[in-house]
Amino acid sequence: MREPAEQVDVVIVGAGIAGLSAAHRLHTAGVSTAVLEAAPAIGGRMSTEVLDGFRLDRIGHLLSTSYPELRRTPGLDELPLRTFAPGVLVHSEGRLHRAGEPRPGSSAAGRSARGALTAARALASAPRTHRLPGTHRLPGHGNRARPPMGSPLDQARLGRALGRLAATEVPRLLARPELSTAEALTTRGLPQRTVDGFLRPLLAALLGDPALGTSSRVADLVLRGFARGRLCVPVGGADALPATLAAALPPGTVRTGVKAVEVSAATVRTAGHGEIRCRSVLLATGARQAAELLPGLRMPAFHPVTVLHHTAPEPPLTEPALVLDAERRGPVAHTAVMSEVDPARAPAGRALITSVVHGPPPAEPEVRAQLGRLYGTSTDRWELLAVHHDPEAVPVMPPPHDLRRPVRVLAGLYVCGDHRDTSTVQGALHSGGRAARSVLADLGIRDAATAITAAA
Repeated sequence: MREPAEQVDVVIVGAGIAGLSAAHRLHTAGVSTAVLEAAPAIGGRMSTEVLDGFRLDRIGHLLSTSYPELRRTPGLDELPLRTFAPGVLVHSEGRLHRAGEPRPGSSAAGRSARGALTAARALASAPRTHRLPGTHRLPGHGNRARPPMGSPLDQARLGRALGRLAATEVPRLLARPELSTAEALTTRGLPQRTVDGFLRPLLAALLGDPALGTSSRVADLVLRGFARGRLCVPVGGADALPATLAAALPPGTVRTGVKAVEVSAATVRTAGHGEIRCRSVLLATGARQAAELLPGLRMPAFHPVTVLHHTAPEPPLTEPALVLDAERRGPVAHTAVMSEVDPARAPAGRALITSVVHGPPPAEPEVRAQLGRLYGTSTDRWELLAVHHDPEAVPVMPPPHDLRRPVRVLAGLYVCGDHRDTSTVQGALHSGGRAARSVLADLGIRDAATAITAAA
């Protein structure tokens, strides 16, 4: 027998962070919601596999403490985060070179706009070089490895450029001519060695786009966030973020294992769970699932991502640093000893090394060889724990890219997700907030919609 139809104000299809953030805002405004998730667990791409005491993220999302939505989204202001060491470590010529590290005392000042400018101007001004254990100086490079960022003068230029970017207001950034990121890097007045040795690998890691075909406006926003904050991850795994949002909703709001097969502005029909009547429907799925439920909705192309997790008896690097490969001599774009960043992700006495590849799963021996070079150690005793591949991990953002694609399809029907803003955690959360404001405005709850807008 068919289950009787139930009634709520808003049905949200998809329990990723965009849908959950929208649900939280709607609940706060007094709107009843039902969040339907086809998968057996919430989170979407922000999910974590638990294996023998290890907590393994399926997609290597990097967050930043400068993300405004981590402060503005209700329920996330208390989310515990683990930060990486300031800046990054860039591997070049057998050495690790620290870049993007603010000088002592600049972090506290960086809380203000003027302080952010002061802190960012110090970036890359005096990178430290680390000798890797077990490596040998490459022939023909003399006694000192050259920093991949260039000479001290080049590094000073980079620091000034990042300082200006950190102090620039977002509307001014968005008014710049829009190019591809690769094209824009040639117009910023920085030496080619600095661009190739630092900015290219950094932006590839932050954008998930090794060819840097992403809109330069998106790249400017991401690089501005890097200059103003610290890279970070949620404590215990990426799934801590959606779990925190879901825990703040009334019991029974989120329903897993419920697949929506047909939607309209007033009903959602599910596979085997009856029909839900409502006043509005918000699609918060991935771009492909949204296009299947709403034929005609534009679906972007995607950047594929593969994440490999290894464990080792001892950590190959004893600091919570993000490691980039300036020479790009292998498939790994960036890597980190995640057990040093967040000890909760590995059992005591075991190291967890997480590496991200922008593309399909590579041959594992090739990955081990590159990681051995990057960390300057043998990987013979490392064990591969898991390989997670998502062919649709990052929606592409080529120019021209609309940073605020419409979330309102028509009155009563809405869509949100990282494919409506920027393809980042910040973009997904922001689109959820935009969709919630649009729903409330159409429902006539304008005081709540205005309050959400003011908070953003």
